[in-house]
Amino acid sequence: MPRYFIEVSYKGTNYSGFQKQQNANSVQAELEKALDIFYRQKFELTGSSRTDAGVHALQNFFHFDSDTVLEDGSYNLNAILPADIVCKRIFVVADNAHCRFDAISRQYHYYLYQDKNPFLQGRAYYVPYSVDMDLLQAAAAEIKNHTDFTSFSKRNTQVKTFECTIYQSEWLQENNCLVYTVKANRFLRGMVKGLVGTMLLVGKKKISLEEFTAIIESKDCTKADFSVTSDGLFLIEVAY
Repeated sequence: MPRYFIEVSYKGTNYSGFQKQQNANSVQAELEKALDIFYRQKFELTGSSRTDAGVHALQNFFHFDSDTVLEDGSYNLNAILPADIVCKRIFVVADNAHCRFDAISRQYHYYLYQDKNPFLQGRAYYVPYSVDMDLLQAAAAEIKNHTDFTSFSKRNTQVKTFECTIYQSEWLQENNCLVYTVKANRFLRGMVKGLVGTMLLVGKKKISLEEFTAIIESKDCTKADFSVTSDGLFLIEVAY
C-alpha cells in the first residue's frame, strides 16, 4: 500500500498541540478534516514530531497510507484548512518510511525580545529586563556536554530513555530578538522551554553556571524552570 508524507507549516497559537487529542483542537484534527473533504476518504495520520500547545512550526510532517494513487492536493487543501495551517506538499515515499522514526534530527528556535513590540507579540517571549548574553552563551555551550536531560522533561511522559544527542546549542542576535538555536536527534516533552527558562536564570544572574550544570546532573525536573511561554518556540526543521 503506497505511503505518503505531508509537509506542513503552522502557527500553533490556537491549537492544543500537533497531534490529535480528545476534547481539544489540534493541527492533526484540522488536517484530517481537510483530507476527508478533499479526497473523500478518511486517513489516519502519524506525526513526525509532537509539539505542545501553542508551539509553532515552519516544517513538520505526517505520514499516511492509501490504497489509491493520490495527486498532490496541497493547493486545494489550503483552501479548506484554517489560515494558520499550510500544507506545503504531499509526496510518495517508500512503503516502510516512517516520518517519526526515520528522522535523524530536529531543530528548534526560541525567540525572545526585550523591547516592547506589538509585532512580535505571540511570536516571541517578552523579557523586559537585562540579560547577560555571555552567560547565556556559556550555558548553551554547557548543554552540549551532556546527554541525559531528565531534568528538562516534564512529568507524565511515556519515553523509555531521557538520552538526547545535542548537535547544536547557541544563542544568536537576530534583528530585534535573541534566538536560541538547538538541534538534536530527539527532544523530550517540554525540553526546549525548560532549557530556555533555566538558561534565563543564568542570564539574569539568579543562578551561576555551576548551579546550572548541577541542575542538569540532578536529573530532577523540579529544579528546572519551565515557565517561559510557547509563543517563542518554533520547530524549524525535521531532517531525514
